[in-house]
Amino acid sequence: MGIRVVLADDHLIVRQGLVSLLEREADIQVVGQADDGLELIYLVRQLKPDVAVTDITMPGLNGFEAIHRIVAEAPRPKIVCLSVHGDPRLVRAVLDKGVSAYLVKGCAYHELIRAVRTVMDNQSYLSPELVRAVVHDCRSVGTASEMSVHMNLTSREREIVQLFAEGQSTHQIAKRLHISEKTVASHREHIMNKLQLSGIAELTHYAIREGLCAVHLPCPVLKPECETGTSTC
Repeated sequence: MGIRVVLADDHLIVRQGLVSLLEREADIQVVGQADDGLELIYLVRQLKPDVAVTDITMPGLNGFEAIHRIVAEAPRPKIVCLSVHGDPRLVRAVLDKGVSAYLVKGCAYHELIRAVRTVMDNQSYLSPELVRAVVHDCRSVGTASEMSVHMNLTSREREIVQLFAEGQSTHQIAKRLHISEKTVASHREHIMNKLQLSGIAELTHYAIREGLCAVHLPCPVLKPECETGTSTC
């Protein structure tokens, strides 16, 4: 039996491209597709794939939070992140969560294939262009103010940050999360204090910068493999 893969990306054209590329390989089978973090969690539970390939920035529930929930369950798939975000803080954060591979969108497709096979051998994989930045970041001593939002906020707070940044009201968020509006307001106050922000506009900007929110992000796709066969083409 081949490697069973579930894909998660909110851009249909990206998912279609990934399916086409992955299924060129005789040993890889795409068994499910998700367009947000909640659907990814559902498919992982139902289909029990070997590998989950996921974007980070998706609406509703982003990939970081989906990963947080998936790794807490057993059995769990190997996780490959494929994202536009190359910030070493974010890369370290998802690796600390248990992600096996992290690729930057725009890489050649053979790099994704290599990553999938590498994680199935119980090894880790990083895009070559990320390695130096992540090593440098690990050696640097950062202050609390330099840490990623993923480190400073709880899982629930990150989820609420994303929903506010996507334009949902306190009432809508309370209904979605099955909590009271008072609880949502309390979370918002704690979030603003932790991040030292003064309003929803600043919160939205912060969420976009940290990769929590899909607002105004482009729709990059994988490059076709170049003639040289390298990941830098």
